[in-house]
Amino acid sequence: MSARLHVGIDIGSTTVKLVALRPSSLVIVYSQYTKHLSDIKAAVVTLVQDAFAAIQDQECTFSMTGSGGMGVSTALDVPFVQEVIACTEAIQHVAPGTDVAIELGGEDAKISFFGKALEQRMNGTCAGGTGSFIDHMAALLKTDSDGLNEMAKRCKVIYPIASRCGVFAKTDIQPLLNEGALKEDIAVSVLQAVVNQTISGLACGKPIRGRVAFLGGPLHFMSELRKRFIETLHIAPDDVVFPDNAQFFVAIGAALCSCSTKSMRFSELISRLSRIQNMPRESVLLPPMFATDEEYNEFVHRHATHKVPRADPASFNGRCFLGIDSGSTTSKLVLIDERGRLVYSFYESNQGSPLATTVSALLETYRQYPGLTVLSAASTGYGEGLMKAALHVDIGEIETIAHYKAAEFFLPNVDFVLDIGGQDMKSMRTRNGAIDSIMLNEACSSGCGSFISTFANSLNMDVQTFAAAGVRSKSPVDLGTRCTVFMNSRVKQAQKEGAAVEDISGGIAISIVKNALFKVIRMRSPAEMGERIVVQGGTFLNDSVLRAFERLCGRDVVRPDIAGIMGAFGAALIARERYTRGHRSTVLGPEGLAALQTATTVQRCGRCANNCLLTVNRFSDGGHFISGNRCERGSVLPGVNAEINSDEAPNMYTWKYKRLFQHYVPLPPAKATRGDVGIPRVLNMYEDYPFWFTMLTSLGCRVLLSAPSTSKTYQLGMETIPSDTVCYPAKLAHGHILSLVARDIHTIFYPCVIFNIKEDPHGANVYNCPVVGSYPEVVRHNMRVPEGTRLLCPFLPLDNPQRLEFRVYEELKMLYHDLTQAEVSAAVCLAYKELEQYKADVRRAGEDALREMRRRGLHGLMLLGRPYHVDPEINHGIPDTITANHFAVFSEDSLAHLGRAVPFEQRPLRVIDQWVYHSRLYTAARFVAEQPDLDVLQLVSFGCGLDAVTTDQVKEIVERYGKIYTSIKIDEISNLGAARIRIRSLVSIIHERQSPRRSMSPLSITPPPQQPQQQTPTPTPTPTPQPVAVAAPEAVRPQEVALLANEASTPLVTELPPFPSVPLVTKDMLHTHLGLAPQFSPYHMELFLQAFKAIGFPRLAYLPHLTRDCIEEGLKYVHNDACFPAICVIGQLMHALKSGRYNPNKIVVLLVQTGGCCRATNYVSFMRKALLDAGMPQVSVNACCALPRLYLVASPNTALHRTPRHIPPLRRCQCSL
Repeated sequence: MSARLHVGIDIGSTTVKLVALRPSSLVIVYSQYTKHLSDIKAAVVTLVQDAFAAIQDQECTFSMTGSGGMGVSTALDVPFVQEVIACTEAIQHVAPGTDVAIELGGEDAKISFFGKALEQRMNGTCAGGTGSFIDHMAALLKTDSDGLNEMAKRCKVIYPIASRCGVFAKTDIQPLLNEGALKEDIAVSVLQAVVNQTISGLACGKPIRGRVAFLGGPLHFMSELRKRFIETLHIAPDDVVFPDNAQFFVAIGAALCSCSTKSMRFSELISRLSRIQNMPRESVLLPPMFATDEEYNEFVHRHATHKVPRADPASFNGRCFLGIDSGSTTSKLVLIDERGRLVYSFYESNQGSPLATTVSALLETYRQYPGLTVLSAASTGYGEGLMKAALHVDIGEIETIAHYKAAEFFLPNVDFVLDIGGQDMKSMRTRNGAIDSIMLNEACSSGCGSFISTFANSLNMDVQTFAAAGVRSKSPVDLGTRCTVFMNSRVKQAQKEGAAVEDISGGIAISIVKNALFKVIRMRSPAEMGERIVVQGGTFLNDSVLRAFERLCGRDVVRPDIAGIMGAFGAALIARERYTRGHRSTVLGPEGLAALQTATTVQRCGRCANNCLLTVNRFSDGGHFISGNRCERGSVLPGVNAEINSDEAPNMYTWKYKRLFQHYVPLPPAKATRGDVGIPRVLNMYEDYPFWFTMLTSLGCRVLLSAPSTSKTYQLGMETIPSDTVCYPAKLAHGHILSLVARDIHTIFYPCVIFNIKEDPHGANVYNCPVVGSYPEVVRHNMRVPEGTRLLCPFLPLDNPQRLEFRVYEELKMLYHDLTQAEVSAAVCLAYKELEQYKADVRRAGEDALREMRRRGLHGLMLLGRPYHVDPEINHGIPDTITANHFAVFSEDSLAHLGRAVPFEQRPLRVIDQWVYHSRLYTAARFVAEQPDLDVLQLVSFGCGLDAVTTDQVKEIVERYGKIYTSIKIDEISNLGAARIRIRSLVSIIHERQSPRRSMSPLSITPPPQQPQQQTPTPTPTPTPQPVAVAAPEAVRPQEVALLANEASTPLVTELPPFPSVPLVTKDMLHTHLGLAPQFSPYHMELFLQAFKAIGFPRLAYLPHLTRDCIEEGLKYVHNDACFPAICVIGQLMHALKSGRYNPNKIVVLLVQTGGCCRATNYVSFMRKALLDAGMPQVSVNACCALPRLYLVASPNTALHRTPRHIPPLRRCQCSL
């Protein structure tokens, strides 16, 4: 019997769709679209039953598709078709002639390129830039997707917002809301972020051209989203394909794909629906939150004792101190009396309008307490500046200090404070009654409270009900410890398997705590946190989160009963602490609050090259607040002359940028005998430009530099970027190349430089990072330049002058036929001299800036980064933010030479020093660590894997000297809200350390006893012969070092802990120790073991299986930004060594090294650090490297050196610790 209908069912990540088509006309006779609210089983049953009621028992063919469809199709014995294939089938039948199809679903995004060969792209586990992302952002603006679309129609300006995932976007959006940006502008910015994510993340360098179809629910229902795509891609109206029923396209495709399958009666499908309930489970379950009721009751009773002292309303005299915490998602107010007792508190969502929420709360406070007298007021949190300006608050304080003050109030001598808020996570360690170190979550708000609230909302539950359910969990779902977007995928999987709400709630609570402990704090053992621990923040009001934390850290902790308002309470304590008798608070009273009105405008500053986008809030009382500015010039109202502060602190980043590019003037066209050559202002050009400019100018070329980087530069090349995970400095390269092409420059010179000039004689190698060294090749292969334009990307050995002369001649001879070798040799010689002159100028300017800083009695920050971090578009004005706090700014290369004057034995490294740029970081950090008036702030480009190595090493260096380590991750998003918090936190801690502590009578807190300084592992590398050093830095005179280094007072730490010794591998160990190797490759491990046997290891074993427990162990010991293989290798070894199956005293760990510029060479240092952190310093690590260039892998403390003639299977192998 022939089928009368073709039925397609699309089970997506957030919705289910069903379509029934007639075979002859392919007309839709029935369709249904509904959200499954994470209950896929129930939604599918209802959908099919409703369709049966409408279609009746007809003969049909069936096919299923979608991210949630495979398991259901197996259970129902219905054919499954991959959703990209289904979409393609629908396009070919319904919209033939389409060149590109863009489809956005709930958590899926796809692009299909049609042509001679079908090419399809689909997102992985990340839901950034999808319908789910839009829903999350709409919820943040207190609307739905339709409301967001309507808001976007009234926009005036577009802000840069990340869309890799919702948590990143919230980090960008919340400061905008807190600073008064219009919701309409944020709405359109969210949609533009989706467009940018789709183009850069899915197109991956392939241009979107021709007739473009827009498919899927978000693009069907949101006209403004389609508009953003059309305008960004410059699509002509005739090329826009917007078919009817675009939201059903995948289901239509599934129905079409079912045409060739066997038909059956619809009633047969109905009879199989019961099978859905028996689908197999894949999720891993964890032990219950509480095994018994008694265990739960003890937990509740213990935490009920940590209560804040409260004032008696009857005896309250009205004199109080006010604390305001304008947080990322909530607004909090606290009143305390003169004795520090709580009088009144307020805690509510700010509804996207923090100022209006705070004003309303204050008016209610004045209404409840008619005779209220505010002696002093302090504000903190994201909206601190706005509250201070609008409400005339007396004091503004960074939130980290406010939270610490509150924790100290509850638990004198507190050792450790952990605060988890809506989007922020911060941990603080204390020493001698002051903050000793602080860690904040990066640009990602992974594992914070907003994930719980967002997920609860997706289930149509309030957050309190959802959180309370977790306490009852008997089998929490293991959701992992990585980004919440990846966690969300596991939640969806658990829901498909029928996991109960309480088990998902419990699993989320455990995952949040694991994120805090292993990603932010990076805890190795509970001892690191001390004994006296306070946890706070609204997230810890969730008993499931608190329980998970206590179980994972093995400590009973203090959670104050006001955990959600600790920031506001701390602000009130600060107002009380800093109050002086006779002071009259300026905070607005009820009349001023009632009359307060705000007008918000957005405009460009125009006072410097940054041309910042300013959000200007003007208040009815004549005050104003400006946000979005990168420097002090932007803090003045537009239209008012902004005088440049001549007394500004020294800024080496600004000086370097000017010296690097403004110093060099191109030849006049008449003198440029060999024409124009364009050079992009990117990556290694921020170091090597003086060299290439001088060389090419000497050869008669007119060197033209691309324009300074802007966000438009990035957008210009966005379509050609092949990877969304590469760092922002590399992404900018594409736009710079296209900007040169747009200027009709027909020769563009952008060489690959793998090896750099050697600077530190003790460096293990002279590599550039892989991206810096070889990105010109990526650009050359992924960008189509016009015919007649030459993109020259030769590999040139900058570290070898003789070889470089030959290679330059070899490459340029093909372009300039009259070129001679003598000309090239002379030009290269001049170029080396000019490059060294530039570096000498930087060193000299750094020394001058250091003297000037000390003459004026200022403090300085060494802003550690790469040469290209001086680009204002990349550093987003962070140097200016630092100088605005009256701190001098130094670049790593401006003072690193002073660190090299220290004997090598006094600055050993744990890592293998293989990259030149990073070698400067280590020597500069070593110098700064000894200077009482200098501290370190490290800039890290998002996605930079090498910094998994460098950040830990720099942190070890500075913390060994009692200094604070702080890092800031930066990418294409220029909102500095989170960066300012980190900078001000560091500044506040430095000031706190430098000033005497003030009394908190009558609730005074005594400082804790001196804690012993923790020893930091730093094994010593050994020098080895290297390629010829070119133009090495000039020697620093001992008396000059003394002058620069010893003008300040006594260092923080006068007696340093000794460096840990490195265990030797001796010949005797060959027969007494077991060589243990991880599973590198199932197919090659036997060969690897045979090679090690050939070099003298008769007793060998390798770990054959990689398990989930191994990965969890690796996450504890390996930096978050390290690659997954590193996590696997270290995790497998550490899991085995801690399992009890092996005796650590009789083990030698066996590893191999690549010897190249990849961070895999540093797996040895990863393992060494893991062993030290785990308390197993006696375990030796033996590594084999097949490249002679990396002879210096670490220290030659081994008796196992072999030469090629000893090992026939290997060409070269050096084994070392």
